[in-house]
Amino acid sequence: MSKVYYLVAVNTPFNHSMLTYGYESEGDEDISLPQGTIVSVPLGKRTIDGCIWQLGSEKGLELKKIKDISKINADIILSKDECELYQWMSNYYHYPLGRLIFDTLPVLLKKPRKLNFVQGKNQLNQFVLNDEQSQVVKKITELGLDKFSKSLIHGVTGAGKTIIYLEIIKKIIIEKKSVLFLLPEINLTPQFMKTFETYLGIQIFSYNSSISNSDKFGLWKLLQVDETPKLILGVRSSIFLPIKKLGLIVVDEEHDQSFKQDDRCTYNARDIAIKRASLQKIPIILGSATPMVETYKAFKDSANYFALKKRAQEAKLPEIELVDMRGRGKVESERALWPLSSESVYKIRKALEKKEQVLIFINRLGYASYLQCNSCGHQFSCPNCSTNLKLFKKKSLIVCQTCEYKEKVPEMCPECMNIQLTPKGFGTEKVHEMMKSLFPDKVIERFDRDEIKTFSKLEETLDLFHKKSIDILVGTQMLSKGHNFENVNLVIILGIDSQLNFPDFRSNERVYQTLTQVSGRAGRFGKNAEVLVHTLAPENKIFTYLKNHSFDDFYNDEIPMRQLCSSPPIKKIILIFFNGKNQGEVIQESSVQTQRLIDMAKVHFNKVEILGPRPSMVEKKVNKFTWSLMIRSDDINQLHNLVNTFEKTYNPPNSISLKIDVDPYYFD
Repeated sequence: MSKVYYLVAVNTPFNHSMLTYGYESEGDEDISLPQGTIVSVPLGKRTIDGCIWQLGSEKGLELKKIKDISKINADIILSKDECELYQWMSNYYHYPLGRLIFDTLPVLLKKPRKLNFVQGKNQLNQFVLNDEQSQVVKKITELGLDKFSKSLIHGVTGAGKTIIYLEIIKKIIIEKKSVLFLLPEINLTPQFMKTFETYLGIQIFSYNSSISNSDKFGLWKLLQVDETPKLILGVRSSIFLPIKKLGLIVVDEEHDQSFKQDDRCTYNARDIAIKRASLQKIPIILGSATPMVETYKAFKDSANYFALKKRAQEAKLPEIELVDMRGRGKVESERALWPLSSESVYKIRKALEKKEQVLIFINRLGYASYLQCNSCGHQFSCPNCSTNLKLFKKKSLIVCQTCEYKEKVPEMCPECMNIQLTPKGFGTEKVHEMMKSLFPDKVIERFDRDEIKTFSKLEETLDLFHKKSIDILVGTQMLSKGHNFENVNLVIILGIDSQLNFPDFRSNERVYQTLTQVSGRAGRFGKNAEVLVHTLAPENKIFTYLKNHSFDDFYNDEIPMRQLCSSPPIKKIILIFFNGKNQGEVIQESSVQTQRLIDMAKVHFNKVEILGPRPSMVEKKVNKFTWSLMIRSDDINQLHNLVNTFEKTYNPPNSISLKIDVDPYYFD
């Protein structure tokens, strides 16, 4: 018998998840375990998962205290490329390696059921590429489909990016290779699945929250061994799938915030996709009508930037009309229609008379933002969070959107016993109710996460809308992303002002992206279309760029602002969050560590700025308080080295938890 010691990446934050274990074989069998082997190991009184990382040294070890590996799991083994990707992610996002690996692997099952997939029909493509589309396909192909390249297709909404993807995917399939197609959200899956099923002749697999643990595990096992060409259509977590002979990665709607994970390891799937393509020496294509400012800056002057200025099939971009809502509350007829306007109701009526469908966008759930007492002004807030409770009229509940605390709608004010409680603000439920009262003979549905809770309900609602069985669809952000609605030539946008001038360097970018994406659902099939944007600030420059469909003007105006506030893409940013139940302890700890980082930076990292600490925008969540500090620099090595030094020398008290967010999307 002989024994070898391994450094194992264990599913624990302890010691940055790297622990040493022994492995003993019987007789003369080969005892070497390759990197990436999944094992079970003892930790305290528990047995937890681990991944063999490298041979350990016996030097300096108290061998009697080193425990042995309990079990080897032969179902999953990580490849060399996968291990390299995980290691890079762990280093870049300052997240324990073992935790990262087991956050992303599927639940291991003994007997997964038969795997589901869709078999492509390989029908003849009925679309003819226009000159712009043909040139993009030609140039991306010329970059080489057998080596790493990264391209950005920046096309206006309805420019036909999907057809370009399809043509290049077909070229990859001819080479007997597979494709990973990343979507920001599950609600786009039915549309893309239909397209790929129709025009590709290979197996197509979905990977998202709607499929079972059995299917996730079964797909993972299949992909480890099966080299036949296939297409995986998935959300951000599918970037970790072990696809054999992967030949192309496509990231559609690359700007979308859903690619960024907020909890656990705060990775951005778009950036991981680029790194994976680089490691595997394959091309990656990013696509968006409104690319992130960072992405646009990186590509705009390169040969790998492809602009599509026109919509496909001779369709025109919609006309944008601003509806000035200032002073409407003083006119009784307008007050009765709030948050809509007489103009929008008139346009909706005209569209319905033409047998067209209408989209109404409000990025807010519920009936009202909060309830307020008419007499003393009392607002009903969450006992666990520093937020107001949102009113859901249909359920007769007021609900916290942070912790899901809920209670029945109160009959009176607890402060002054007044029974007049007024709903303030509005959401999809209120507008849906108003539409039903204005158009009682029409079919009006909601498209938000309160109404659409399952994938089957999502598919059903979209199918009904495509079949023109729904006249008006009232929805949130779920409406804005990539949907191809044939009979929509009028879009109404409400409540966008709440996102303007938000205390965040990305606020203008998010508003512009949202407005452009939502507007882009109108007029995609050749008819004249219009978008009505209701606002109290019609003079804002964002609306000028929107009306002119000019991303370049927006970008040229935005970059000086980013330079002024030293924000991305000018400088890189890392946020460090301190979280705990005692507000005073959180403030004290974040203040002490901010000063410690400032002192470190002065001596060793003079290109790094430390700002803060400050409370999060919602300081109290689920009875815990959060404060954060910001670290920024244009020297990425100094930035990460400072955070590495901080991590290695910091032992947080038991009452405080720490989270590191690299390249944050929000300043929360």
